[in-house]
Amino acid sequence: MKTAAVIVTHNAEAVLGRCLAALAAQTAPPVVVALIDSGSEDTGYLQAYCHQPSFIVRFAENIGFSQANNLGWQAVRQEAEAVLFLNPDAFPAPESLELACAYLAAKPAVGCVGGRLLGFDATGGQPTGTGLIDSTGVFRKWYGRWYDRDQGQPDCSQNSQREEVPAVCGAFLLARRTALEQTALPYGAVFDPAFFLYKEDIELCLRLRRAGWKIVYLPEAVAQHCRGWQQNRKAMPAWLRLTAARNEVLLYRRHPSPYMLWAVLKYAAVRWLRL
Repeated sequence: MKTAAVIVTHNAEAVLGRCLAALAAQTAPPVVVALIDSGSEDTGYLQAYCHQPSFIVRFAENIGFSQANNLGWQAVRQEAEAVLFLNPDAFPAPESLELACAYLAAKPAVGCVGGRLLGFDATGGQPTGTGLIDSTGVFRKWYGRWYDRDQGQPDCSQNSQREEVPAVCGAFLLARRTALEQTALPYGAVFDPAFFLYKEDIELCLRLRRAGWKIVYLPEAVAQHCRGWQQNRKAMPAWLRLTAARNEVLLYRRHPSPYMLWAVLKYAAVRWLRL
């Protein structure tokens, strides 16, 4: 199965080299990589890729993660049967893409797959000392909060079986082209542009599932992700916490549910109580 990769950058100079090296080391590398820059203060670190035949480089203002991924999708959609949406701070193990592609090719009812994400300390340039997990699939609490399963937990080989899940983390998300085309929004968008940042991966997975596609977690598709080692979520800037809370409300507007009550209460708490 031919694949293409889309990577959205925003001031990602510190991690992009490691990410691209991990892609180049894949046993079945993508045929083309789209680098979509969304408002980096200095784009000099991307210039070296502009004239390489295996790269497509686009520059935009800070249009947001979803819209930038949509630009990447439009640039590569005719190049491959599956598209890997990869964060620049995610580093797949050498066989991860080949394993994910093989599974997708063998399971025509599966719309997208996600891998086992492990924490990586971008500051120290090494995996987390305690071997923390970043995500083994995305799930929803009984009251409506979405969360990455096992995040922050020591990696003790838990949840090591393939399984259908509600959603997968967009840091490493391999999607079937036909599934994306079938569920695309107006103007061919695969990610909802209203989600500037956060929850856009969950919204896509919900849309795919509503159309009858399965979402599968593949533990053998391993990638390191820089988010996983950070324990203090309150250290996030206030505007990022507010954006995440707002998008939870938006998610339940797009996919109506009684869980909207939780989302509204969370948004109020973040906005007015600064929680």
